[in-house]
Amino acid sequence: IQELLRVMRTIDDRIVHELNTTIPTASFVGKIDAGQTCKELYQSLMDAHTSRERIIKNCIAQTSSVVKTLREEREKAQDDVALLKQLRKEQTKLKLMQSELNVEEVVNDRSWKVLN
Repeated sequence: IQELLRVMRTIDDRIVHELNTTIPTASFVGKIDAGQTCKELYQSLMDAHTSRERIIKNCIAQTSSVVKTLREEREKAQDDVALLKQLRKEQTKLKLMQSELNVEEVVNDRSWKVLN
């Protein structure tokens, strides 16, 4: 998931470049509709942020469900070491997904500041 998010964050990583290539210089100001181009960039950014947040929250929900199930199984079979390892692995994955929400907030905030 981290690799997928890294690829999906390309628009945010390149926001300054996108703005520099989107906003026309004085010599091209009449040939390009800067307002429309900015709206398109804004919409692309919104779509990217929305889809990434949806993916992260979806992963959190699925992993939370797995953790809940494993906890219930663990209560029934407390001596099962393999089950405990699986539970810890899923809990670590859940924490990673939750931290991705914080990363997403920082990335989004940075991009909006640059765009504004």
